[in-house]
Amino acid sequence: MFSNALASDFNNPKFFEYSGGDFINRLSDLSFGWFKTLSTEESVAYHQSITHAIMYADNGQSVRWFRGNASGESTPIMTYPSGNGYCRRIYIRVIAHETEKRLKNTACYNKTNDRWMWVNE
Repeated sequence: MFSNALASDFNNPKFFEYSGGDFINRLSDLSFGWFKTLSTEESVAYHQSITHAIMYADNGQSVRWFRGNASGESTPIMTYPSGNGYCRRIYIRVIAHETEKRLKNTACYNKTNDRWMWVNE
């Protein structure tokens, strides 16, 4: 059912083809205040949990991560057919620098070109 890209291979270009610009900013540049962002190690764990949740987790199954002084979870909350593939609605929660951030977005998989794309909502 899911793409053959590995969750650990987060730099897979098939996963990072975005249809909208504003979600990538929220995904990559997660900020917790002035000069407070995730460390490289924390960011890798954050991104891997999102990738794994979208591609492999069942609806309602959280993929949790803990690195350094940060933690979080990514949970697919709904999967539905869309055109030549399917979409997954995902809930993302991150705690770092004594601040909690929450985000919901949708990623769609197209079987024809074997690519995931974030959907602008």
